[in-house]
Amino acid sequence: MRIAIGNDHAGTEYKLAIVGLLKSKEMEVINYGTDGTDSVDYPDFVHPVAEDVEQARVALGIIICGSGNGASMTANKHQKVRAALCWNKEITQLAREHNDANILSIPARYVSLPQALEMVNVFLSTSFEGGRHERRIEKIPCT
Repeated sequence: MRIAIGNDHAGTEYKLAIVGLLKSKEMEVINYGTDGTDSVDYPDFVHPVAEDVEQARVALGIIICGSGNGASMTANKHQKVRAALCWNKEITQLAREHNDANILSIPARYVSLPQALEMVNVFLSTSFEGGRHERRIEKIPCT
């Protein structure tokens, strides 16, 4: 499985740990994030992840910034992207099951690193339920 990941300066530590987790699962990781802690602009690192998801070059994306809000707002500007801002494993599971989220947005300043890793595991292992949720997903895009 190919996963794209992007982060700003607030998410570097988390990104590095998540990349390690993904590689331990033998996943191919496309890293668009910064590896430093100097202030950068999150859209510069989120747009490439969203473009990869939108164009189906990757199966899923993970984005990380301080609050997760700016990253998810940026990603959700792209058609076919359903970025979910999640702060625990239960919300992450529902985002996949009910909303067919294809990008996980992690708020690095508001969840611990172990929580973030747990959320990534849930995001990767949870499938979309379909059914009644399918018609709702079809109503999301503005055309």
